[in-house]
Amino acid sequence: MERTPFRHGFREADWEEAKGEARKIMYEVASREDTIPYSDLVPKITAVRMEPHDPRLAHFLGQIAREDDDEGLGLTTVVVVHKHGDQQPGPGFFEMAESQGRSINDPTMFWIEELKRVHDRHTAS
Repeated sequence: MERTPFRHGFREADWEEAKGEARKIMYEVASREDTIPYSDLVPKITAVRMEPHDPRLAHFLGQIAREDDDEGLGLTTVVVVHKHGDQQPGPGFFEMAESQGRSINDPTMFWIEELKRVHDRHTAS
């Protein structure tokens, strides 16, 4: 299924560079079997500037997750979580996971299983 491109307001080259920066951070976090809050991830991305509650961030992370999942890496954005409260990914993560064919009967259990899968993938590399 072809996806309609999201018009994010950044130069495409900058957007792609930012995705590379975010991947490097997320892969390193996963290799430590850890998570990172949205508010800690966003300032580390320098190619584009977004805030943790910027609507473009959901599209940004969704693109990364879909691309990585399509490459067999799993939904790597599973490591990006709320800093307070449930300390899990936001609702957009679960919606994106369903769009990738995942069954989300129990969101917490799905998150735990996907997080373990991504951690295992990156600790094995």
